[in-house]
Amino acid sequence: MRVLHAIHDFLPRHRAGSEIYALHLCRQLADRHDVSVLCADYNPGQHHGHVTWRLYDGLPVIEITNNWRCASFRETYQSSVVADRLEYILHAVQPEVVHVHNLLNLSFDLPSMARRHGAKVVATLHDYTLVCPSGGQRVHVAEAHVCHTIDPERCTRCFRESPFATQVAIGELAASTAIGPAVGVAARFARRFPTVTGRLVEGLGRLPTATVTVQDIEDRMAAARSTLDQIDVVVAPSAFIASEFTRFGVPPARIRTMDYGFVPLVRRGTRSPSPGRLRIGYVGTLVWHKGVHALVDAVRRLPESSYELKIFGDPDVFPRYVADLRTRARGLPVHFMGKFDQRDVSDVYRQFDVLVVPSLWLENSPLVIHEAFMAGVPVVGARIGGIADLIDDGRTGLLYDPARAGALEAALRGLVDAPRQLDALSIGVQAHARVRSMADDADAWHALYSDVRT
Repeated sequence: MRVLHAIHDFLPRHRAGSEIYALHLCRQLADRHDVSVLCADYNPGQHHGHVTWRLYDGLPVIEITNNWRCASFRETYQSSVVADRLEYILHAVQPEVVHVHNLLNLSFDLPSMARRHGAKVVATLHDYTLVCPSGGQRVHVAEAHVCHTIDPERCTRCFRESPFATQVAIGELAASTAIGPAVGVAARFARRFPTVTGRLVEGLGRLPTATVTVQDIEDRMAAARSTLDQIDVVVAPSAFIASEFTRFGVPPARIRTMDYGFVPLVRRGTRSPSPGRLRIGYVGTLVWHKGVHALVDAVRRLPESSYELKIFGDPDVFPRYVADLRTRARGLPVHFMGKFDQRDVSDVYRQFDVLVVPSLWLENSPLVIHEAFMAGVPVVGARIGGIADLIDDGRTGLLYDPARAGALEAALRGLVDAPRQLDALSIGVQAHARVRSMADDADAWHALYSDVRT
């Protein structure tokens, strides 16, 4: 079959969890299907709407330049320019199946357009982009609020304060031929470093933005529901995100719960013995909703000789947040290890006795938990979202209440004070943690594609 995978952005410039998963799945499926990747990218050096055809790791990639030239809020999710390019791409590729990973930067219209071209549409729910206009995490960062329910009035404030509003404003300015090149450079910088300190971003934050109203948010929600109606099968990697989208109105009969598949880690040796202190690890994006500050605050109250914390993540994505982390960690045995190559994942986890996932947002099925389990490392995780679906509390890791003060500290202190508990958890991971292989995942998707085509 001709299968087109649609995702908001793609490698090599973008390497977050959903992009890496899509890459591995496409590689596995390419042995039996004609697989292409459709994505978008923000590139002021290209004309808005430019289409690039390229190869990545042998996969055909079709990339639309979306510089967020939006005359209205609606065009942030239903851009007429992007829709025009999608029409052209669907005509050229003629997919039989469109597999949607994320419609951010593309268009909510893609599923209905694909169906008009005779394709069946399936989707993986990686996050909440369809229902959250500020990035898909359902977090109002400025007010440090996790959106357990969607409140359109809050959404209006959150969007105005998000990097996306700045991006829209800059996109409007960049449309001017007189100042477009200079603004384009600033826009690319602001998109990569949306919370960077300094006068540049302070100035950008004062740019005029289109007024976003409660009605605008409600219209977007209605469009999201219509989009979901055009998808034949919706796959939820966790029971939690399945329940959230059922609550949003997706009929349970159209949702299948199926966790991610993973490429086995390349083992380069066994984990070295602990040097007499608890070796704590964090792996992921260094951003507020991932809760890294909560982890640093928790270890601050432990005896400094009893632990060391290694934080792996790119410090240049959200530098203001990282600067705050460094301030909180000053004088502590906390090490900022930076980013790493995906081929070195096994080496990263060999440095931990325990991985901590201190997320504040309603996680789906965190990839890092699966990686830790494949490496034989137990996990201490916040009891929120899909994290609780993965950790067997007391057997493969520990769960704590992120809303309760001191809960994470207590969980870590228990491991410091009772090393045998850590040994038992490590044994539990080896005996009970199960991670789905990418080969099995590809088999399941192949069967699903076949089902929807019949």
